[in-house]
Amino acid sequence: MWYSYLSAELDDNDAVVAQVTTDQQSSWYCGHFPDDPILPGIAQLHMVSATIAKVLQKDLILQNLTRIKFKKLIRPGDVLDIHAVPDKKKNQFAFRITSDQEAVCSGTLTLAPKEEIEKNS
Repeated sequence: MWYSYLSAELDDNDAVVAQVTTDQQSSWYCGHFPDDPILPGIAQLHMVSATIAKVLQKDLILQNLTRIKFKKLIRPGDVLDIHAVPDKKKNQFAFRITSDQEAVCSGTLTLAPKEEIEKNS
């Protein structure tokens, strides 16, 4: 895996909280960019959705993204804090990624259970 969990759990307010670090040898960094490696936004969004699925122990599929903002570059080896709160709307999570208490990325994800999607297909 191209990132490692330092911690990942559900807090007392039903928020998903995790701390991760990225692998400095990840192929994400090789192509984005060779002389100035940064973690692409799509990788950040995947990491958040996979972390929510892991903590909730559900097979979830990303369906929608809204209000996504990228504010800080993620470099190889950075330690990232992920915080995702269930929204009032079904299957939605407001999330933020921070590093050293600085905002990195934020927005809202809609994640639906895989079996729900397959049933409606």
